Amino acid sequence: MRKLYVFDTTLRDGEQSLGITLNVKEKLEVARQLVNLGVDIIEAGFPASSPGDFESVSTIAKEIKGAVICGLTRAVVQDIDRCAQALRPAEQPRIHTGIGVSPVHMERKLMLSPEQVIERAVAAVKYAKKYVSDVEFYAEDAFRADPKFLVQVLAQVIAAGATVVNIPDTVGYASPWEYGELISYVRQNVENIEKAIVSVHCHNDLGMATANSLAGIKAGASQVEGTINGIGERAGNTSLEEVIMAIYTRRAGYGVESGINTKEIAATSRLVSRITGVPVPDHKAIVGANAFMHASGIHQDGVLKDRETYEIISPETIGVPENTISLSARSGRHALKHRLGELGYTVEGTELDAVYQKFLQLADQKKEVFDQDLYALMGDAGTADTGIILRNIAVTTNGSDTATATVTLEHEGKIVTDAACANGPVNAIFSAIDRLTGNTAVLEDYTLKSVTRGREALGDATVKLRHFDGSLVVGKGISTDILEASARAYVNALTKNFRKKARLDPVAK
Repeated sequence: MRKLYVFDTTLRDGEQSLGITLNVKEKLEVARQLVNLGVDIIEAGFPASSPGDFESVSTIAKEIKGAVICGLTRAVVQDIDRCAQALRPAEQPRIHTGIGVSPVHMERKLMLSPEQVIERAVAAVKYAKKYVSDVEFYAEDAFRADPKFLVQVLAQVIAAGATVVNIPDTVGYASPWEYGELISYVRQNVENIEKAIVSVHCHNDLGMATANSLAGIKAGASQVEGTINGIGERAGNTSLEEVIMAIYTRRAGYGVESGINTKEIAATSRLVSRITGVPVPDHKAIVGANAFMHASGIHQDGVLKDRETYEIISPETIGVPENTISLSARSGRHALKHRLGELGYTVEGTELDAVYQKFLQLADQKKEVFDQDLYALMGDAGTADTGIILRNIAVTTNGSDTATATVTLEHEGKIVTDAACANGPVNAIFSAIDRLTGNTAVLEDYTLKSVTRGREALGDATVKLRHFDGSLVVGKGISTDILEASARAYVNALTKNFRKKARLDPVAK
C-alpha cells in the first residue's frame, strides 16, 4: 500500500475562518496533540497575515518535533520572506505558496492573464526553494480551472521545484466522481507528476468534502488536507477524522495507509472543540456524542446480541473507552490518574495535584463523577490559568425583568467587589465583571449546555468576546451552578483579551 500523508490545517484554515484568535499556548496545545494523533504535516498559520500569526508559527516551529511544520503564503516575495523567517527554527519546514488558477480568480480577483499567473507561480516556487527544500504549491480554485491550463501550471511549478501540488476544490463545487476524474486527469497528463506528491484539499459547501477527498485519494492522491471536526471557511473543510476512519474501515478499497493513531481521535476532537469554542454536533460522524448511541429497540437488541450488527467502528478504536466507571469524593489520586489515563490524559506531579483539587470540589457537589464530567474538568483545567480569579458571586432577582449581581474578583493582585443590575442574572454578572475590570470588549456569543444528564449535571459555558482589533477570544467555564459556570467563562475570555492587549501595547493593563 502507498503512504497517505495527512496534512492538518486546523490552525490555519480552521482558525482564520472562525475569526477567533487563539493564543500561542492554545496553538501549541493543539499542535502537540496533532503530533500525538500522528499527522504528517501541521499547517501552523499564515505568518504574513499578522504579528500574532507570525509568533504562533515561529513558536510551533521551535517547539514541535515529529511533524513537518508548514506556513502559508501568497505568491508574493514579502509573504515568502516572512514565512521563511517564521519557519527558521523548524526541524522539517515547508512553505505552502500558490495562486488562483480559475478564470474567475485570474480575471476578477488577480486581474492577470493566464501567462502572468504561470509566471508568478513559477517565480514563487523558485523563490521559496531558496529557503527550504520542501515547497508545496496550491492551485487555488483548481476544480473550476480549465484542466488543460491546470496541467500547464502544475508541470511548470514541479519543474521549478515544487515537491507537493495541491489541487483544491476551494468553493466546494465538485461532486466525488468529477473530483476523482480531475485527479486522474492530472496524474495522466502532467508529464513530470511523478516528481511531486498530489494533494487534495476540499471544502464542504455542498456537504461533499469528505466524499470528494476520498475520491481523490482513490484516484491516486497521496496527501489529504483537512481540519479536526471539519472547521473551516464557510461550511468547513474536510473532516480529517472522517477520512481517516473511512480508510481505516474500508482500507482495502483505497490502497493507502497512514501513520495515524486512531485512539487519539476523540481526544483531539474534544481539545479542538474546547479551545475554539465550536461545539461538536451530537450527530457528527465519528466524534459526535450520538455516534455510538443506539436508541431504537431493534438496534439495541441487535447490538446486545452482536455489536457488529449496528456498529462498523468500535468506540475504543477512536479512544472512547467502553468502561463507564464512576468516581466519587472517596476516590484517591491514583484512581483519578488511572481513569484520566484511560481517557487519554497524562497528568503528573503538580498538574495532577491541581486537577485532583478540582475533582474533589466537583465530587463534593455530585454523588458520582462520570467520564463526561472528567472531559469537562480537564477542559476547564486547561484554561484554569486565568490571571483573574472569581472569588464569589451573589444574585438576587425581582420578578422576571430585573436582577442584581454582586461579584468579587481577585484582579491585579487586589480583591475587588462591585454590583450591577440588568435584565437577567447572567447579564447582571457580566455587567458587574465589566465594572470591576474596565472591560470594553463586546459580548459576541454566549452558550450554555449540560455536560451530563440529571439534576447534578455540570453546566458548560462558552463565551466569545469581540476584541478591540476585531478578533474574537473564547472563554470556557464549568460548574454545577450555571451562573458560576457563566462567570468563569466570561472571566477566562476577559483574561485572554487583556493579555493580548498587553502584548500589543505594553503600557496597557
